[in-house]
Amino acid sequence: MKGVAVLGSTGSIGTQTLSVLRGLAPEYGVVALAAGQNVALLAQQVAEFKPKLIYAEAAGARQQLTGALSSTGAWATPDEMAAHPDVDLVIVGTSGKAGLAPTLAALRAGKDVALANKEVLVMAGELVMAEARRSGAAVRPVDSEHSAIWQCVWGEEPGALQRIILTASGGAFRDRPLEELRQVTPAEALRHPTWNMGAKITVDCATLMNKGMETIEARWLFDVPLERVDVVLHRESIVHSMVEMRDGSVKAQLGLPDMRLPIRCAITYPERLPFDELPRLDLAAIGTLTFDRVDLERFPCLGLAMAAGRAGGTHPAAMAAADEVAVGHFLAGRIGFMDIAPVVEQAIAAHRAVAAPDLEAVLAIDAWARRYTDELVAQRV
Repeated sequence: MKGVAVLGSTGSIGTQTLSVLRGLAPEYGVVALAAGQNVALLAQQVAEFKPKLIYAEAAGARQQLTGALSSTGAWATPDEMAAHPDVDLVIVGTSGKAGLAPTLAALRAGKDVALANKEVLVMAGELVMAEARRSGAAVRPVDSEHSAIWQCVWGEEPGALQRIILTASGGAFRDRPLEELRQVTPAEALRHPTWNMGAKITVDCATLMNKGMETIEARWLFDVPLERVDVVLHRESIVHSMVEMRDGSVKAQLGLPDMRLPIRCAITYPERLPFDELPRLDLAAIGTLTFDRVDLERFPCLGLAMAAGRAGGTHPAAMAAADEVAVGHFLAGRIGFMDIAPVVEQAIAAHRAVAAPDLEAVLAIDAWARRYTDELVAQRV
């Protein structure tokens, strides 16, 4: 049995990962489950999967899970889970900086990582990929876009990849008149037209910040300069991304918008196992696939993220931290949707940049950007 640790087990990626693992037993087994605040759901997951290791971030969680711990497993931090000898694969389904330390711990221990956390590579892509090279462990992408790119380059020679074309749905407000965006509500922002995801990433889809972060992720995952990563709008979310090879051929990965496929792909690689529960793609029924250029006036966060990626150093870390805090304030009703981009832009501009940061510098900038953004929002309210 291959042992799997699921970090963020009660979130969108985590619950879908456990759904996939149900169908892969007994070849794959759940060794560790780590959650955030949803202790009740974690308790249900522990009762079903009986992991050896359990963790929840919520205050008092260890006491609430006393019964589960006495009958099933031991308390362990996500970092400890990631490096545990019984774990073969670590699924990082958390959001924000919470995924960084466990990712590095897993790679240092030689464990493969299935990464669904955008901020890990945005904050510290150079450090993470260097650790993977040192240990020989793999970083397997879980995001549908990067999974698509990954699948398209399987079997290709090194250097054959010329250009990456990321597709973006455009999020909840792609058809709203620009002048109306100052009045949109958090509830409206969370109505994604094609995907069902967590709150933070759904807002990032509406601002296209997620796509900007994905350009930075692609740069590290596939060793392609940012100048060779493009973004196109694709409303249907059927073409998950494309690659252009050096001879001009373009390859694409298509599928219905269902995260179970890229999750399963990351878990079972290099095998492709039967997956009868997944609905099959019927292109004739879909009829039309559309592609458009991105309007950066409508989506300023995309431009901000790509500029931060080009600047390098600690710029992406400052950007990711500021965005996480700004989105939290938007969801809480403290700032408007159109305030997110200028708040993030101001934080990036104000931070004291480090050109070649180590982990300590990255974490210091992350902490600074969070404080600065909180203070900036407090001044606006």
